[in-house]
Amino acid sequence: MSMLDVIKKAGIGAVEAGQPVQVQFGQVVSLQPLAVRLDQRLTLPSGALVVPESLAARALAVGDSLILLRMQGGQSYVVLDRMVTP
Repeated sequence: MSMLDVIKKAGIGAVEAGQPVQVQFGQVVSLQPLAVRLDQRLTLPSGALVVPESLAARALAVGDSLILLRMQGGQSYVVLDRMVTP
C-alpha cells in the first residue's frame, strides 16, 4: 500500500467519524428475505437491516417507503419507520 493510499484511507475514516449516522430513504422490494432498495445501484439484504419490533408487528409490504439510519461504516441500517403521503 502506497503512502497516498494510507493518507486517503485515513481521510475517509476521519470524514466517516464526523458523521456517525446518515438519514436515508428506501423502498421494500422483497419480503422473504427482506430487501430494501436505496437507489438503482444499492439493494440492502436482510442481514444489513435492523428492524424494530414495532415494524415487525405491523407487517411490511413490497413497495413500502422507509426511513433508515445508516450506521457509521455503512454496514448496517436501522429502519426507523414507514413514510406516508399526507
